[in-house]
Amino acid sequence: MFLIFGLSVFFRTVGEGTFHCPRCGGDRSYRQRVGRRWFTLFFLPVVPLNQVGEVVECRTCRTRFDVGALRQPTAGQMAAALPAGMRAAAALVLRAGGAGHPAARARAAEAVQGYGEARYDDAAVEADLRLAEPFLEQEVAGAGAQLAMEAKEWFLAQAARVALADGPLSDAERAVLHRVADLLGMSRAHALGVIVTTEGAAR
Repeated sequence: MFLIFGLSVFFRTVGEGTFHCPRCGGDRSYRQRVGRRWFTLFFLPVVPLNQVGEVVECRTCRTRFDVGALRQPTAGQMAAALPAGMRAAAALVLRAGGAGHPAARARAAEAVQGYGEARYDDAAVEADLRLAEPFLEQEVAGAGAQLAMEAKEWFLAQAARVALADGPLSDAERAVLHRVADLLGMSRAHALGVIVTTEGAAR
């Protein structure tokens, strides 16, 4: 009788979810799998050896990727992050001045609606004004992580228009706009250019 033995790699699933598949180009279900080398006898795993890696496997195209692929945001995450970020930015700006001004509050609602939250209204503005500042800043940073530079410029301009709705920018409003820009990942000089341009267009 001959013994047939060898080494083989077997994968087991350690997690599942939805990710943006680089090959499919859209949101897909995935399996997160860990591979381990085994000593086999008659093609059956007998003795576990060393772990050989961890991969993400798309359930649609079956392509395997490094687990770093999970850092790419899904379309669903992006769709949720942008209006949440604008809500937070508007609340931060309103707190610096104009929280009680009808035109500023209406402009804040309009800005959020422009990012897809059609039912955002004055009552929602009031609720957001009561949220903790660290949470609001985290929401802005989350939106910034999803945006290309041109989109960050537009986002900051929308926040600046909220601040300008009740009149010229105050020092406090200007400081908050620069904080928003920093959370978005923009340099101070770049932010200044966007703010000044938006002020000029509002005159």
